Amino acid sequence: MVETPAQVKDVRLFINGDFRDAHSGKTFPDINPATGQVIARVAEADAEDVADAAAAARKAFDDGPWPRLKVAERAAVLRRIAEGILRRKEELARLESMDTGKSLREALEFDMPRVAHNFRFFADFVEQMGSESYPKDDDHLFYVLREPLGVVGLITPWNFPLMLATWKLAPCLAVGNCAILKPAEQTPITASILAEICAEAGLPEGVLNVLPGFGPAAAGEAIVSQPDVDAISFTGETATGRAIMTAAGPSLKRLSFEMGGKSPDIIFEDADLDLALPGALWGIFMNQGEVCLAGPRILVQRSIYDEFVHRFVEAARRIRIGDPLDPDTQMGPLISQEHWKKVSGYVQIGQEEGAQILCGGNKPALPPPLDAGFFFEPTVMVNVDNTCRVWREEIFGPVATITSFETEEEALKLANDTRYGLVGMVWTQDLARAHRVASKIRAGTIWINCFFIRDLRLPFGGYKESGIEREGGTYSVNFFTEQKTVCVALHKGAILPPVFLK
Repeated sequence: MVETPAQVKDVRLFINGDFRDAHSGKTFPDINPATGQVIARVAEADAEDVADAAAAARKAFDDGPWPRLKVAERAAVLRRIAEGILRRKEELARLESMDTGKSLREALEFDMPRVAHNFRFFADFVEQMGSESYPKDDDHLFYVLREPLGVVGLITPWNFPLMLATWKLAPCLAVGNCAILKPAEQTPITASILAEICAEAGLPEGVLNVLPGFGPAAAGEAIVSQPDVDAISFTGETATGRAIMTAAGPSLKRLSFEMGGKSPDIIFEDADLDLALPGALWGIFMNQGEVCLAGPRILVQRSIYDEFVHRFVEAARRIRIGDPLDPDTQMGPLISQEHWKKVSGYVQIGQEEGAQILCGGNKPALPPPLDAGFFFEPTVMVNVDNTCRVWREEIFGPVATITSFETEEEALKLANDTRYGLVGMVWTQDLARAHRVASKIRAGTIWINCFFIRDLRLPFGGYKESGIEREGGTYSVNFFTEQKTVCVALHKGAILPPVFLK
């Protein structure tokens, strides 16, 4: 780990509208995974800082203007936040690339437009959404009110730091809540800049608080157990979700989890391989494979298996690995040395289980300073089955495992033989088969002849150990609000049963 003082950025806590140091004075280094160099010194929040943030958020919710503004007024602030993001998109994309290792081009062209769109979408959505009403026998009218929930803890991951932070924050704010955002300790920089943008857009003090720090026995655990926090929205590893559920249990907090995945990518013999091949490549090597939606379990029908594997391996070998800030780079480094060891360890486990590595599996040779980075080659493994750990466990890296199947029934059995159920992909030109298979895969989202296409109105989440609750459109609004039923008597005779009126 090399520190270059002239380039090191200070990242401080953001509490009640002010940037400040942690009470303890502690900091931790933020490492550029492409070079191993320190790019920021980050204030490390602890339980005392969480208590301050929770008190500020509670006061802002109980006494401040934000929950009491008209919907259109809150929406206007969200749109100004989106405009601020777009004004600084080049800066944000560059910092996101340096923090995560993702390519600058991907951060600029894919992440930043979506980051701004999250705010614009929920600004529009809450302005346009209606509510339920039910007249009953001409005597009563029922209707539903949605009221802000209170103070919400948002705990976000390192693979799409700003995109997933704003995916939670935008609906949380749109309906009038206050928030404590804890970005992943590996990628805290852009969350700090988001706080600046929100303040400049007119978000009142205390409504957003940003606390970089760690999880167990640190800021994350303190947020989850804090009595003034009413709900937790979390994206990350399934094991962390279990720990959060345990810690949140005594206070009966509302929980929404989007967790791990080991998704199937099913390629039938009638698939258009000119689409399915790049789709499968994008599905596992996008963002260095550090994507919960990735499709690392590639199932190929036997009649096209050899052709697919040959073409897939040749394409994987052509992926350009290098400096994420280089516009020609297609794949950057993994997030950390620790994660590199995890991914490398799984490749070794695969070999011990009898898997054959057709390409990759090593650290590529790169010139300084990239030689100190956490790069890992695109890796393709065959001779695996559903008993292998590399087939069953989430690797969260650029490691594709490919197996064959004979029949649709066999493909479905393999696809569903997992403790996860986040997404799935199906490639076929048979319309009936496409719908039939999509209905039988036990996962929250199924893509047919495409990948990573989203409509933010629709539910997003997972089956089984991939999550609880759903996000998107009405589903996000429902999570971040309390729903209240109101019953109105429409005439005197409808007030009480006749026996009580005599």
